[in-house]
Amino acid sequence: MSTATPEMTRKEIPDCYPSRQLTEPHTQDRVDPVVYGHAQGGHGLSEAQLLAFDRDGYLFFPELFPRDEIRSYAGELQRLAAKGGTGPETILEPSSGDVRSIFQVHRNHAVFRDLSRDRRLTRIAFGLLDSDVYIHQSRVNLKPGFVGKEFYWHSDFETWHVEDGMPRMRAVSCSINLTDNHATNGPVMVIPGSHRQFVACVGQTPENHYQKSLRRQEYGVPDQAILSRLAAERGIEAPVGPAGSVLFFDCNLLHGSNSNITPFPRSNIFFVYNSTLNRLTDPFGNIPPRPEFVATRDGVDPILRNG
Repeated sequence: MSTATPEMTRKEIPDCYPSRQLTEPHTQDRVDPVVYGHAQGGHGLSEAQLLAFDRDGYLFFPELFPRDEIRSYAGELQRLAAKGGTGPETILEPSSGDVRSIFQVHRNHAVFRDLSRDRRLTRIAFGLLDSDVYIHQSRVNLKPGFVGKEFYWHSDFETWHVEDGMPRMRAVSCSINLTDNHATNGPVMVIPGSHRQFVACVGQTPENHYQKSLRRQEYGVPDQAILSRLAAERGIEAPVGPAGSVLFFDCNLLHGSNSNITPFPRSNIFFVYNSTLNRLTDPFGNIPPRPEFVATRDGVDPILRNG
């Protein structure tokens, strides 16, 4: 597998997953492994768990964190949201102006930095990626009762590849429930097995697209016919559970969530663990890279397997 190092440039790395270059959407088979580790790697993941991740593209760990510990993280999130703020890391809902997400929390807030390096999380990332890792992106998401808006279907990797320059599929996302997630309050939904197909999208990416896409995505959106086919073949699942539960999913897994029209809030902390062998190069969409608070490029702080 070809990997990126800090010294490599975009021209030295082949584009194995071209997207937003043609007028018609299409799919292609994944050329990268899904699981890089093995059950004897000392990370605590069983062979059955690794096989399930390889097949479905996700693993769900109910109540990985005790409720009293999660309560402290939820309180920190509410404190940050109450402050509001006009900095670029704070993303507001397009209609209401309420806080939607706060980015780069692993760098700007000590409590979340410590959480991103917690061995309960990193051992899983190590087991799946079989390398040292770093945080490519972090954020907290708020979806309050009655007014929390949707996140449309997407593959994170498609955006990270085109707009950030992530060369290959050697990254995993981690979503930690700060509130109880029910089937009704806008939980993350996934299409199991969709991570084995790369869905190439259409449309030339505008410069500074992130300023709108973090609020409502317009480019890098999968074709509805392709989504319908994959959902008919593989179904749609919503891994739900109480606060403290954790969802790990492959960077290319198609996922999204509905608006929350219930009275019950749904919020989470989101960390992306990228292999240090898969560091960003220039974006494959031939556009300026997104800012550091969205995609870690210069401030890489490795989390070592044997550290």
